[in-house]
Amino acid sequence: MRALAARPPRGDDARAAAAGLAAGTATVGVGALAAVLTGPTGDPLVAVGGAFVDATPPWLKDWAVATFGTADKLVLGIGEVVVLAVLAAAAGVLARRRWASGAVLVVALGGLAALAATTRPDAGVLAPAPALLGAGGGLLALRTLLARLPAPARRAPAGGPEASGPDRSDTAGGRVVPDRRTFLRATALVTAAGVVATVVGRAVASGARGAAAARASLRLPPPARPAPPPPSGVDVGVAGVEPWATPVADFYRIDTALVVPQVDPATWRLRVHGLVEREVEIGWDELLAADLVEAWVTLACVSNPVGGDLVGNQRWLGLPVREVLARAMPTTEADMVLSRSVDGFTASTPLEALTDGRDALLAVAMDGAPLPPEHGFPVRLVVPGLYGYVSATKWVTELEVTRFDRADAYWTVRGWSPRGPVKTQSRIEVPRPGADVRAGDVVVAGTAWAQHRGVTQVQVRVDDGPWQDADLAADGGVDTWRQWRWRWPDAPAGRHVLSVRAWDPDGPQTAVPAGAVPDGASGYDTLVVEVA
Repeated sequence: MRALAARPPRGDDARAAAAGLAAGTATVGVGALAAVLTGPTGDPLVAVGGAFVDATPPWLKDWAVATFGTADKLVLGIGEVVVLAVLAAAAGVLARRRWASGAVLVVALGGLAALAATTRPDAGVLAPAPALLGAGGGLLALRTLLARLPAPARRAPAGGPEASGPDRSDTAGGRVVPDRRTFLRATALVTAAGVVATVVGRAVASGARGAAAARASLRLPPPARPAPPPPSGVDVGVAGVEPWATPVADFYRIDTALVVPQVDPATWRLRVHGLVEREVEIGWDELLAADLVEAWVTLACVSNPVGGDLVGNQRWLGLPVREVLARAMPTTEADMVLSRSVDGFTASTPLEALTDGRDALLAVAMDGAPLPPEHGFPVRLVVPGLYGYVSATKWVTELEVTRFDRADAYWTVRGWSPRGPVKTQSRIEVPRPGADVRAGDVVVAGTAWAQHRGVTQVQVRVDDGPWQDADLAADGGVDTWRQWRWRWPDAPAGRHVLSVRAWDPDGPQTAVPAGAVPDGASGYDTLVVEVA
C-alpha cells in the first residue's frame, strides 16, 4: 500500500518559536560577553535601552516617573525583554518557513543594537562589536536548533511497522532524524548557556567586584567642619510622617543610567576646564586630603509631582565646589558649569549657585558612609536649592566652566528649563489616602521644603474655609525640609478636602497647578477624606 504524504507535526511553529527564544537568549549572552571588551554600555540590551531613554520626550519621561517612580528602569528592562522575546520567537517561526526571512530579522535587530551602541557617550571604535557578535551567535544558534526540529510524522501502511514520529529517533539514508527529546535538550542547553553568559559577561564588564572592594575598604577622613546635630524636635512625632533624615536605603534614585557605573576611586579624576584662567585636575587621594565639610541637604527631583515622594534629606560629606573653582579661576564671562558624568550625562548649574557660599559639594559620603554606587560612588554633586537634573550629577568626572548661551545639558536639549531652582512645596502625609478617619480631633501632618530659602510657615485649609496655621517642627536649616502638624478640632462627619501650603521668606507657594515639565510641578497638595 502507498504511504500517506508527510505533513508537518502539530506544534511545529511552537517549537520554532522556542528555538527563536533560545537563540535570542544566546544573542544576549554573546553580546554581554563581548561587552567585556567595550564596557557595559556596549551590551546590546543596555545600548538599546540607553538610546530609548535618550530619545524619550519630556512628557513620556514625566509620565514614566510619575507612574512607576524609582522602578522606571525595572519596567523599561522588563518591557525590553518582552519585546525581544516576541521578536525572537517571530524570527524562529519565519526562519522555519523560509530561512532568509528569519535571518534578515535577526540581522536587522543586531544592526539596530549596533547603531544604538555607537550613540552612547563613551562609545569607542569597538562599540558595535557586541551587538554584531551577538547577532552572529544568535544566527548560529537558530540554525543549529532548527536543524534539530523533530522530523515530520509518517503514517505507515496498514499492518506495517510503527512509523517514526516526534518522539522517536530514526535514520534516513544513514542520517539521524532528530526527535522531540533531542530538540528540547538542545533548546534548553542553548538557553542555559545564554543566561550564564549574560550573567558572567555583565558581572565582568561592570567591574562591580573591584569597585565594591574599594568602597568596602575605604576609610573616610573626619570632616574639617562637621554638620551640626539636628536640633531637638525636627521630627513632629506623628506616626506616618516620613523621617526627617531619610534612610539611605529609602533615598530616591532617578537618573539615566540603566547600568550603575562602577568606578574605581583609584582611577577617578576630576577635570575643571573651559572659561578658566587655568585648568585644574584632582584625583581621589587629593580630594580626601582636602578640608571636607558635612552638611544636611534636601534633594528633590524635578519630576516629583505635587505631594510626591521623589525628595529626601541626608547628611553629606564633601569638598565645597567653590574651592575647586577658585583654583581654576573662572573668567568674568562665565555663568554656568556643565558637569559631566562618567556615563556621559550632563547638567547645567548656574555658576553663582556653586560659588555663593551655600554648601554645594563634591560629595563622597552620605550618612557617614561612602556613597552607594547607585547614588554616585565615588563622587557626585550635591547643590542645595536646585533640582537634581541641573545639579546632582552622579559619578562626576568633569566640570566645564561655560555659558548658558553656549552649552546645553542632557535634559535642556529635551525641553526642560536650563535653570532649575526648587519650588516651595508641601505635602500631606497623615492621614493617608483611604485611611479610616473618625469624627472628633484629627491630626494632619506632613513635610514642606524650600531649599536654600527655608520654610517659615505652613497652613492647612478644610474645604473652602480659612487657612489655619500649622505647628512647625524645629528648623534643621534653610537647606533642609521641615515637618509640620495641625490639629483639626471637632472634625465633622462627611466628605472633606484638605489642602496645604507652605511659605518661604518671599511669601506662600504658588497655587497655580503645573506639571513637572519644564521646571517642576506646582500647586497645592490636596487630600479627600471621609470622616466617619
